[in-house]
Amino acid sequence: MALTKDYGLGEYTFPRGWFMIAEASEVKDKVLPVRFFGQEFALYRGKASGKVVLLDAYCPHMGTNMARNESSYVVRDGQIEGDSIRCPYHAWRFGPDGKCNDIPYSKAPIPKAACVRSWPVVESLNAIFVWYDAEGGEPEWEAPSLKEWDDPQWIRWKFDHLGTLACHGQEVIDNIADCSHLNPVHGSSVSYYRNEFNGHLATQLQGGGHRTLVTPDGVSPILTTDTTYHGPGFLLSKMMGMGESIIFIGHTMVDDGIIKVWHALLVKSRHERPTEQDVIEAAAYQEASRLAFAQDFDVWANKRAAIQILQVPGDGPFHKSRIWYRQFYNPRARKQEFLKQVEGVQHRVAGMPGRLEEADTAA
Repeated sequence: MALTKDYGLGEYTFPRGWFMIAEASEVKDKVLPVRFFGQEFALYRGKASGKVVLLDAYCPHMGTNMARNESSYVVRDGQIEGDSIRCPYHAWRFGPDGKCNDIPYSKAPIPKAACVRSWPVVESLNAIFVWYDAEGGEPEWEAPSLKEWDDPQWIRWKFDHLGTLACHGQEVIDNIADCSHLNPVHGSSVSYYRNEFNGHLATQLQGGGHRTLVTPDGVSPILTTDTTYHGPGFLLSKMMGMGESIIFIGHTMVDDGIIKVWHALLVKSRHERPTEQDVIEAAAYQEASRLAFAQDFDVWANKRAAIQILQVPGDGPFHKSRIWYRQFYNPRARKQEFLKQVEGVQHRVAGMPGRLEEADTAA
């Protein structure tokens, strides 16, 4: 298992960006313990506002993990009060801002140090996302959203929870520039391919036949994908060929070198209002998409770390995507240092058309 320092990514162990930490339906008015970025958190939904709250888990009083307890009467009687949470050890209560607002057995003023960090979270696309930044800065870009999510013709996804993987995020991000794996892993006959990098966005545009995503009668239409990483934590891929759909893949660092992974698919139905059959077909298509992604997952689970890539002509621009990725592991002040090396250029693969129309002309 390789660590951030092994790849030489930068000053910080974990990257800056929006990251999925839970499916929205998992977060209720009972505390959900979660671990990401090498830290323990308490995640819950406030009873008063219904808003999701994410706090550092350890109580400043005596270091109790407020999210990992089942036996305390504080937990049994209801740990969430309004939008606040009580520690199961001595019942100190903390508001959604992280500040202690009640010590039940003390009349003295509450110490200023009686607080935990409250993290910026957004509930969107049936998921909970946190903005993580080692510098503690405000979000640099908007939280994930899709205009199709509120269009009734699109069938909303349910997440595939793929579990944890002893793999650094660098290995996953490499896929955005990996043209040469598409045929041997996915059975894709790539007709065109290119990469673009713009600020926090890294995009792959490609199209061709496919042996995994096929129709029920085994037909493989030309699939075109416009896939973009929105920062280091998740991608959205607009796919055409078997109707319209949008793939979501999120990976979040649990610890250095360990990630948690989710997959989902938003599908446009054939009718203005999806029928029961449309919903069944959308679920089947999501499963086909999951199986295609599982082919990547199978590789990541069983490979050694590619600290240095032995790159040859015909590979995608791995070196450029790795430069783009480094911006998130370094102070914001250094961002342009990396972006000026990759922005404003369409990165193509030797001998490969970069656009669909070019591929059509070549054929």
